[in-house]
Amino acid sequence: MSQVPNVPRVHHTKRAGVADDIDFEIKGSEMQFVEIELDAGESAIAEAGTMMFKDQSIGMNAVFGDGSGQDGGFMGKLLGAGKRLITGESLFTTVFTHDGVGKARVAFAAPFPGNILAIKLDDHNGELICQKDSFLAAAKGVQIGIALQRKIMTGLFGGEGFIMQRLSGDGWTFVHAGGTVVERELKPGEVLHVDTGCLAAMTSSIDMDIERVGGVKSMIFGGEGVFFARLQGPGKVWLQSLPFSRLAGRMLQAMPQTGGSDRGEGSVLGGVGRLLDGDNRF
Repeated sequence: MSQVPNVPRVHHTKRAGVADDIDFEIKGSEMQFVEIELDAGESAIAEAGTMMFKDQSIGMNAVFGDGSGQDGGFMGKLLGAGKRLITGESLFTTVFTHDGVGKARVAFAAPFPGNILAIKLDDHNGELICQKDSFLAAAKGVQIGIALQRKIMTGLFGGEGFIMQRLSGDGWTFVHAGGTVVERELKPGEVLHVDTGCLAAMTSSIDMDIERVGGVKSMIFGGEGVFFARLQGPGKVWLQSLPFSRLAGRMLQAMPQTGGSDRGEGSVLGGVGRLLDGDNRF
């Protein structure tokens, strides 16, 4: 088990490929941001509302779909936008392109305390599965799709619902995870039990299923929900110590109660009400 450190500044030689080959630096500790350096003509894509700052020579353009630049005509763009809508994201993605000469920088900030993971997709067979709201930014050319849970019970009780994000391509992508991030490499057949909300990302080779926590007493009073996420290798997983749902639940619980139903973490009724949204924490 190893904690993922801040990623140092890196440089890569421009090469042929699907995604732009960008330079970047991740800065900060609890509230991180990623600063991307673009050569003339290079682009980065990001979720709407994540930009922190940019140089004047970098233009921004909202595009329909994931902004990957893949050919597919109107129907391909419509399908890409539909996938983003299903995962709870905006229909549009913002593309930042360096239209000047030399080098220019643009930065994207994390939405809540945690760590930004810099992951090169071609180091993981060109694909990464992550929680549906974790994507922050990427080199232009990375495609953002959906990963549906094949097993209905895993979809209902797996913590992230039926739908997760699938990032594919060969370039750099930046994923945000809450709290401290732990990276684990699972050997073939090795099994890891994870709190369902603490799974931030995994390679596509990981087999995800659910497993019951234990007896009735453990399920009701153990405070860990009804099911664990059961992850089986080979592959790599990234775990987060502070899922946003847990942070939001604690904040809601601390708010003055003015009536209505209690949906705070630890409420039996609130837990049942959130099952279909992928949160099985009772």
